[in-house]
Amino acid sequence: MTTSQQFQAVEIKVRTRSRVLEVAFEDGARFQLPFEYLRVHSPSAEVKGHGPGQEVLVTGKQNVGIHGIEPVGQYAVKLVFDDGHDSGLYSWKYLRELGDSYQQNWARYQARVQAAQQ
Repeated sequence: MTTSQQFQAVEIKVRTRSRVLEVAFEDGARFQLPFEYLRVHSPSAEVKGHGPGQEVLVTGKQNVGIHGIEPVGQYAVKLVFDDGHDSGLYSWKYLRELGDSYQQNWARYQARVQAAQQ
């Protein structure tokens, strides 16, 4: 199996009640990614900035919802959040990275939020 095949999503489900996006990949990996996590880690320039050190700390998204998913070619989806944010393209590779690194990313995010509140 090639690397690009490993990152091919084969199933995506929006779990509105539990506020998670379930993503399954060709290699059998399956992740349940909370909407808040996806929103605060959006790959958009609004969140990531245009270069290193320009990242924006997004907070207050505990209750954000996803009310649309739009396919982008064969490589990504655009998530439409109910707070109006819809500018990030979530490639299969990026969704896989978010799934694989969930614990570390979430812990780092929570530490940043806590530091910003002090």
